[in-house]
Amino acid sequence: MELGLKNKVAFVAASSKGLGKSVALELAQEGAKTIICGRNKEDLERTKEEIEKQTNTRVLALTGDLSIAAERDSVIKSALQVYSKVDILVTNTGGPPTGKIEELKQQDWDHAYNNLLASVVGLVNGFLPGMKEQRWGRIISITSITVKQPINNLMLSNSVRASVVGLMKTLANELASYTITVNNVMPGYTETERLKELIDNNPSFASVKSEIPLGRFGKPEEFAAAVAFLASERAGYITGVSLPVDGGWIKGML
Repeated sequence: MELGLKNKVAFVAASSKGLGKSVALELAQEGAKTIICGRNKEDLERTKEEIEKQTNTRVLALTGDLSIAAERDSVIKSALQVYSKVDILVTNTGGPPTGKIEELKQQDWDHAYNNLLASVVGLVNGFLPGMKEQRWGRIISITSITVKQPINNLMLSNSVRASVVGLMKTLANELASYTITVNNVMPGYTETERLKELIDNNPSFASVKSEIPLGRFGKPEEFAAAVAFLASERAGYITGVSLPVDGGWIKGML
């Protein structure tokens, strides 16, 4: 299927590893001019070289912590200096610490807000003018299955990621007249370092595979394919949705 992504400019947040890296690779394979971003310069450069080698395309790597306003603004400015606009924005963050409410301090909540919500708001504000001007764009937020079905001991993720979904649903309505679609993609249990960390910190997570109807954890490239489709021309009539890529784990009907 031709997705119509060739030469589109795509910015993928938190893409030096994990799901963000898989999404960046998938978009580059579809011919997009890909911008990757992360906090660790060494990891980022390694990912840049890997994607360029596999796809024979140029990748722009920008180092920065998107939870810090000044660094986020610098990353946005650098991206727009190279490319005058971004067509596809994929917001993404690492997962916050686990813990029950009595185990979390105020700084944990403040960091979760800055990392999960403020970073998304800042990126949207930074790249939206270009999308509006050309009257086309794709905004896709990588959230979590926790926004549909909360997971025990993930108080921060359960709480703050839900606000991201509210933001994106509202944006979908506000931006539809500009032919800008806005969607969430909810990864389920996927074979990443984050999942390994959750299992290590919460031994009960090791048995979660039995709760997945497909009987296995997801692969990062399966998740990335869903994001690439939502970014495509083919998905032009899909907006305001939260798509689970979870092997059937969510039990709710809606």
